[in-house]
Amino acid sequence: MAGSRAACAGIMKIDGISGCYEKTSGMFYFARMCSKIRLHAAGRLPEDYFDMLGQGFDGRTCRYLGVSYEAVREQALAGKTNEEVLDWCHENGRRLNAEELLIYNSFMSKRGWRDDETDEFIPAQIGNYGLPGDCGAVTDFDLIEMDEGRWYPDMWREAWK
Repeated sequence: MAGSRAACAGIMKIDGISGCYEKTSGMFYFARMCSKIRLHAAGRLPEDYFDMLGQGFDGRTCRYLGVSYEAVREQALAGKTNEEVLDWCHENGRRLNAEELLIYNSFMSKRGWRDDETDEFIPAQIGNYGLPGDCGAVTDFDLIEMDEGRWYPDMWREAWK
């Protein structure tokens, strides 16, 4: 992969925000959504993130689980752990079997790679984030992790272990 970790390190440092690959009961991204909810309620989430709360990956995650974002928000702000919030989703929406979890994790972690975002969205976001064109970002997860300074080339590989 082109680019180095130093060249692709982001500048958006947010204390307490979870990364995309952090797992909750084997599920990517869920911890990130919950952390954004809590940070927003505490007034510690940067305004740049407000428009996508409940949208984008948050919305996809909730729809896949069969629950509303507002209900997940309520559960997360009630002091429950990420695992407890996900258990609530399973009880009030749908419980994912191993294959459904694999499909979700695969889709989420590969969004932007060889799909409708590849040719325009990903390159545009690389520019918007001020990253070098050869930084190695091929997915939305890459961009988020780079922007927030967590990314390294084999991050995805380690997340799947």
